Parts: sequence; structure tokens; C-alpha cells
Amino acid sequence: MDWNIENYIKPGACVHLVGVGGVSMAPLAEVLKGKGVEVTGSDMQESGTVDHLRTLGIPVTIGHRPESVAQAGCVIRTAAVHDDNLEIAAARSAGIPVFERAQAWGAIMRHYPNALCVAGTHGKTTTTSMCTHIFLAADRDPSVMIGGTLPILGAGHRVGHGDTIIAESCEYCNSFLSFAPTVAVVLNVEADHLDFFKDLEDIQASFRAFGALVPERGHVVVNGDNKNAMEAMSGCGRPLFRFSLLDKTADCYRDHITWERGLPSFDIIVRGEKYAHAALRVGGEHNIANALAAASAAWVLGVPGKAVEEGLNGFTGAGRRFERKGGYHGAEVYDDYAHHPDELRALLTMARSLGFRRLLCAFQPHTYSRTAALFNEFIAALRLADVVVLAEIFPARETDTLGMSSAKLAEFLPGAVCCASLEGVTAHLAELAQPGDLILTVGAGDIYLAGEALVEAGKIISFSLLI
Repeated sequence: MDWNIENYIKPGACVHLVGVGGVSMAPLAEVLKGKGVEVTGSDMQESGTVDHLRTLGIPVTIGHRPESVAQAGCVIRTAAVHDDNLEIAAARSAGIPVFERAQAWGAIMRHYPNALCVAGTHGKTTTTSMCTHIFLAADRDPSVMIGGTLPILGAGHRVGHGDTIIAESCEYCNSFLSFAPTVAVVLNVEADHLDFFKDLEDIQASFRAFGALVPERGHVVVNGDNKNAMEAMSGCGRPLFRFSLLDKTADCYRDHITWERGLPSFDIIVRGEKYAHAALRVGGEHNIANALAAASAAWVLGVPGKAVEEGLNGFTGAGRRFERKGGYHGAEVYDDYAHHPDELRALLTMARSLGFRRLLCAFQPHTYSRTAALFNEFIAALRLADVVVLAEIFPARETDTLGMSSAKLAEFLPGAVCCASLEGVTAHLAELAQPGDLILTVGAGDIYLAGEALVEAGKIISFSLLI
């Protein structure tokens, strides 16, 4: 049956969210609650997010039970919840409509005059966060949905009352094709999620369809330096607003760049005129590109340059994006979410420019399929580190049918060590750490726990020396 989700998320309706504690499900629950919808939810475990939702009057059940959907007019699920879930099966059996999270966000976006959707193989969270800083500085009171924690929000989402919604938009399973962008930002297009997409051309077709969702009076902002993105978006049927690091024929580019202690300052030029001056507090050429993307989106939506300056200059990074965790034995410990070779290469290149004595990278590959498909690219990127410590592959949604392992990566990385557990990673980093080192824990899984444990061990050692 062809159900229209708009009819099921009206004021007074009852909606049940399966996986309500997730990074994009929790803000969805808040937004629906704010619209006058009766919201209930379930999740597999207690969390700070679940506690917060309960304070808003949203009942959350721990565990998935068929009876939880009994009073629901519809059910909305996160992408991690499949058809064999007890609540999904019960809803289908009772004839209750089941919608995907992305469908709900798309329906909500249609009620905003401006829906700024940030897409790309990598850089989405950082760029969405930069946009959030800019629109807050411009007093536009945006609603926000980010796939990570942003310090200025104290969360990964915000429920505003302005005319703009800013949303990180993921291509996996074509989720972003349920969105309703009026401004589509495409940062880059690379081969990834090959457990779903057939090949790069299939991925490009998905991004092209994403761009085609933009109305005629909307805007498609694209990275003019990324060949795959330009090829994908050139066929979307909408005029392109290009940003570029080097090409001064682009609509938006940088000029007069200077570097101080690994951090860049530069002018942002839009259509031949200075729009803003950015002094970033995050390093790397990739973050300059992200800033240009955010500035481009702001320009097409009429945000003044002063707000762009204030927003970008106040941005210190999103959670798990080169996030400082602390120190250990004179070494600095940082964490990053990079899980694609391009992200890893950009991260390590930036880190090498910061002047540390050595660069130690503890890397946890994410999914067997990605590791196998991009094996040589991962090897090339990891060789940028002075020392590599590998955790076992984080399987996420997969089981190993490919015979892939971190040990296979280690075979091509001289001196690399492979650890069977996160505790082993922490212990090995503790043995290696020396004053002046930069220790990076990297990956989209739970590798950050190894760095956090290392920092805590350092605190205990420091305390014991004081007493």
C-alpha cells in the first residue's frame, strides 16, 4: 500500500520510533513532539539521549517489544532496524504503516522555506557543523540534524524556530533521496558503501538524483575540485554553484591564504568580490574546502559575510573530528572518525603539518567490504603515519565473508602491530608514547575508547606521582 507519511505525522497523531536513541532519531523525536505529535520510542539501551527524551515527555522503552507499537498510528525506524525486528514485524502484522527515518526528515523539510542538505563521501559532519555556526551567528535560529556532537549545541541536533533546517545527508541506501533540499551541497563523490552501491557510477547516479531534488529556484553547491562530483552533478539539471581551493573562475574560492601553527587564514571570494575573511581553528586543506562549501551555502541563502566570519572563526571542530582527548606521558591524544582512505589521508597529512615529534595512528577499519574494496588505498594512507597500531575490523552491519582482517593490512605496513582487543591497543600505545608525540585513534567504530582509556591511565599515573 502507498502510504503518505505526511498524513501520519500531523498534530494529535501517535508515532512510535524504533531506535529512538540514535543520532538522527532523537532530534526527529523532538521535532515531531514540537509539532504536537504524540511520540513514543524504544531503544536497545539506556543513554543520556534516552534520559533527555524522557524529560521532554517522550516515553522510551528499553528493548523491542511487539506491544510497544499497539497504540501507534505509524512506526518510524532507523536504518539499523530490519524487518525481522519484533516491533517492525508486529506493526506490519497489524497493518500499521512503517516508514524510514529519512522519509520522516524529508516530510519535515518540506515545511521549511530553506532546507540546506550537506552531502558527500566525507566532510559532511564538519561542513554541516560549520553551516550551523554560521546560521546561529546570523541569528537565523535554524533547526539542525548532524551525525555527530557539536559543542555549541551540546548535542547533534537543534530544534529552532527559523525558516532554515540544516541536515547532514547520507547517500548510504539512497537515504538522502527521501530528503527535500532547496540547497544541496555536494562535497565530494568517491567509491564507498560498496556493500550497497554497485560501483562509482552507481554512486554518482545517486548523487545526481539528489541534486535533481532541488527546485528550479534552489541551488546546487558543488566542489569544483572533485572530478567525480562534477561529473555526477553536471547531469542533475540544475545550475551549479562551484567552490574551489585554486580555480579563480569558480563562484567561490579562497585568496590571500596564510598559515600559523598549522591553522589557515584566508579571504573568501564570491563572484569576484570579497565576501568574508576566515581564520579557522581547525587545520588542513580539506577543512578550507569545507569552509568554502559552508560559505557558499550561506551566500546563496543571503547570509551576510560578517556572520560567516563569526561562525567559522568560532568553530573548533565537531565531536570525533580531530577531537582532543587529553595527554599521556607528554604525548597529545586526539580522536577522529575518518574511515575512508581519502579522509584518512587528509587527516594524517594535516596532522603531520602540526610539528609533533612522531605521529602514532591507532586505526580501526570499518566493515570488511570497505576494507577489501579500498585495501590498497588504505595502505597508502596509513604509510603517512610514523607508527601504525591496528585494531580488529569493526564489523558494523556485516559478517566476514571475504576473509578480510586487520592482519592483512599489517602485512603491507612495516612495523605495524595488530591488536586483538581495544585493551591491547591502549596497552601498546602506552608502551610507545613519548613526549612530543601525537597519538591518533581513528575509525568510525569504538576505537575512541582506546584513546580515552589511555588518557584516564595518564591521569591515574599523574595523580599517583602527586601523593
